[in-house]
Amino acid sequence: MRVVSLALRDFRSYHDVEVSFGDGLTVVAGPNGAGKTNLLEGLYFGCIGRSYRTANEREVVHFGAGATRVVVRSLGEDGPHEISVGFAPGQPKRLRVDGAPVERLIDSPARPLVSVFLPDRLELIKGAPALRRAHVDQFVAALWPGRSETRRAYAQSLAQRNALIARIRSGRGSRESLSSWDAQLARHGIALMADRDRAIAAIAEPAQRIGAALGLQSELSVSYRPRSAAVEPEDLVRELSERVEQDVERGFTAHGPHRDELAIRLGGRDLRAYGSQGQQRVALLALLLAEREAILAHRGTAPVMLLDDVMSELDQLRRQALVDLLRTGSGQSVITTTDLEHVPGATEDGVARLTVQDGVVLEEAIAA
Repeated sequence: MRVVSLALRDFRSYHDVEVSFGDGLTVVAGPNGAGKTNLLEGLYFGCIGRSYRTANEREVVHFGAGATRVVVRSLGEDGPHEISVGFAPGQPKRLRVDGAPVERLIDSPARPLVSVFLPDRLELIKGAPALRRAHVDQFVAALWPGRSETRRAYAQSLAQRNALIARIRSGRGSRESLSSWDAQLARHGIALMADRDRAIAAIAEPAQRIGAALGLQSELSVSYRPRSAAVEPEDLVRELSERVEQDVERGFTAHGPHRDELAIRLGGRDLRAYGSQGQQRVALLALLLAEREAILAHRGTAPVMLLDDVMSELDQLRRQALVDLLRTGSGQSVITTTDLEHVPGATEDGVARLTVQDGVVLEEAIAA
């Protein structure tokens, strides 16, 4: 599945624009503030149905406009598709696939998968474990779409158990009723842990290999660190039962897969605590590219890589290595840059180019 074109109507700095993308690498060039990031956000918005930059989506509507509409045209083995997202502040989004309304774009096989690199995404390396858990669960859903329900089922069971613990703490609930929620939480928890373990195992070797290709001098390793040692649901039920007193004292469930961690190490040391920002940036790229490789292997289609301002803090060798990785194999990539010279091979045949300024596409050169 690849993106053919993107149309934006009153989205951020764009009033009315339509652009096409190449089959491989597309470079979006323009000065700071030209609208490069807005273009990437618009593509993500059209593929996913939400923004990756803000929780207040009123901000995506062009100043002075009442609504925005984004249309992504894609092409898969089964033919062309059209995905559209209409949004007006205060109203439900209007999501359509090939003209038919849908509740969620994420469930549609016509939707191109998308992976995003932003300077702000270093928080995935540097931030709290919850960010990494959420990312792993998104990766699980990309690998095996049917498994996304496991995370939702676990979250629902956890919320119910926490509500009961709060009632017990206040003297309004019965401890005996915890057993049924423990069994349900454990069943979903063991399945969730198995999904996460399989997903991380799928990227361990590619992440190490890609990290080395991008110039990391020490070995990059990613591993799954579950909070629980349980193998079967009965094991997790026992662990939960042993901690009931502590949970009641705290007022919530403190043990289980919702406390798991994705460990990212460089040369055996925690990258979050000991890595430089440059090392963290390269490790994040290696992680995302490893996920791209794994998704391609499992699903036969690679996510579109959206890389915003990725070249500005890489040296020339790493820039070349990154472009080589992006152009190897199948899959589309879109890179923003203030200077075409920062993207090796940007002017070569086979690379599509877009030049933007002030929400206007000044030039479009689609690769032959």
